Amino acid sequence: MSRIGKNPISVPAAVKVDISKGNLVTVKGPKGELTQQVSPDMGVSLEDGTLTVTRPSNSKRHRSFHGLYRSLIANMITGVTEGYTLEMEVVGVGYRAENNGSLLILTLGYSHPIYFMVPREVTVETISAKGKAPIIKLMSHDKQLLGQIAAKIRAFRKPEPYKGKGIRFVGEELRRKAGKTAAKK
Repeated sequence: MSRIGKNPISVPAAVKVDISKGNLVTVKGPKGELTQQVSPDMGVSLEDGTLTVTRPSNSKRHRSFHGLYRSLIANMITGVTEGYTLEMEVVGVGYRAENNGSLLILTLGYSHPIYFMVPREVTVETISAKGKAPIIKLMSHDKQLLGQIAAKIRAFRKPEPYKGKGIRFVGEELRRKAGKTAAKK
């Protein structure tokens, strides 16, 4: 039995959950609205403010879907009530990050600045303090979209293992390598 899949999801009073015929789950809350298509094999039911996901059999496919869809729906409910925040730091001499509305402007040691338009579902904020690495703060109600945007931003300049320069998540541990050493005679 899936341990994650059998846990019920408590739905807060401010959240409205709608389950349509084709197993399309729509969650509306104070921060926004999200939809997720659930496999037609899986059962989704809402009773007394508790949402449960059930599976028809114990096959490997149904067991994997059970935990997956339960987690996706739980993340949707958390997103529309509290929202998600990701912070990334830009490490490197001369590396800068600034935003103009939803346009993110990155200077990452290339011959040109990088302009990245963030989708309207994601709000971006940059924090620059003297003597500290600039921080890019991304906020959204959609966890999946937030992770995708963060991965795209990180791909502009991944952190390198020798000096640690690049874009990384705040609190991320980097595996550092030793550089070349002088030859001894």
